[in-house]
Amino acid sequence: MEAAKRWYTELLGIRPYFERPGYAEFRIGDYQHELGLLDSKCVTDLGAHTGTAGGVVTYWHVDDVQATLNRLGALGATVHEPVREFGEGFVGASVVDPFGNVLGIMENRHYLEILGGR
Repeated sequence: MEAAKRWYTELLGIRPYFERPGYAEFRIGDYQHELGLLDSKCVTDLGAHTGTAGGVVTYWHVDDVQATLNRLGALGATVHEPVREFGEGFVGASVVDPFGNVLGIMENRHYLEILGGR
């Protein structure tokens, strides 16, 4: 957990704003969404957890998918899904962080339109 907090602090450029044993939260992005890290040792029922990355991927809006993908790789993440176009205005990719979590990144022109209208 401590290594994951250090890794995400390096990636995001900020420290967690809230911490308790086995859990940390960061505020990120234009809307200050929460990114939470939960130590799997704190979860009592992992269900069908297999130890491999998978499941739902949440995408984080970034200004440049390729540059962010390169930075994630430099920090030790591995490509889970290479850069691809999802549809008009959506370009994304995903990585597996050094702790086995899938992190999606996406350029979304529609997000920028909404942000510009705020």
